[in-house]
Amino acid sequence: MAQVSIVTSQAGGMIGHDDAMRFLFVGDSMTIGRAGDFTWRYRMWQHLESFPALPYEIVGPRSTLYDAEANAPLSETYADPSFPALARRHLSGWGEGWLHMAPVIADAAREAEADVLLVSLGLIDLGFYTDAEQTAANARAFITAARTANPRMRMVLLPVIPNVRAETDAPFAASCARFNELLAKAVADLDDPASPLLLASRPTAYDIHTDTYDGTHPGPTGEHKLAAAFADAMHQAWALGGPYAERQALEQPLPA
Repeated sequence: MAQVSIVTSQAGGMIGHDDAMRFLFVGDSMTIGRAGDFTWRYRMWQHLESFPALPYEIVGPRSTLYDAEANAPLSETYADPSFPALARRHLSGWGEGWLHMAPVIADAAREAEADVLLVSLGLIDLGFYTDAEQTAANARAFITAARTANPRMRMVLLPVIPNVRAETDAPFAASCARFNELLAKAVADLDDPASPLLLASRPTAYDIHTDTYDGTHPGPTGEHKLAAAFADAMHQAWALGGPYAERQALEQPLPA
């Protein structure tokens, strides 16, 4: 298989792979999705599929959606039943955050032989478990642990997108903003040419009233915008793939 070289976030650094790059999605309820969702993971899979010359694999220990009736991740009912079983793999959970993922990421990444982590965490932490400072400390612990599984691990981290609660809960909104500042600092402090970190930009024009179905969880337009945030970050920083295919349409309603 042809070698794929990726430019890291540090000038002059190169990482070479002789095999498929292995992507692991790590997230909370916005990433696992619930029964009947497409998920932004599905949108990212479609994006990766549009680059035939890019060898890749989606890895992870889980594959299901959250079943609201059972209150458990038991559903296989994706909106597109043709979403391949192997592409459904992930490490995400309803109600799970940095607090929960930091202790398990090393084993999960090692077992999956992950190369690239696409991480969307923090909202559930700030909403229910930890303050901004402790959440940021857990994010740093996650990064350190992931590198024990693969010293050349690459990670793309998405800032917290405040949900509808932030509109009426000023302390919560401030906590989200503070955490995003601390996450940016963690990325700057911990970035390494051998294991580069990217802080993705908040999705362009993301509107919780139109891009989610309940003020938090993404609907079809939100899914596209989340996938685009990760795809565009990797393309711009590492020359991986290309711009997100839906980029020109993201300001307008998208079909499912």
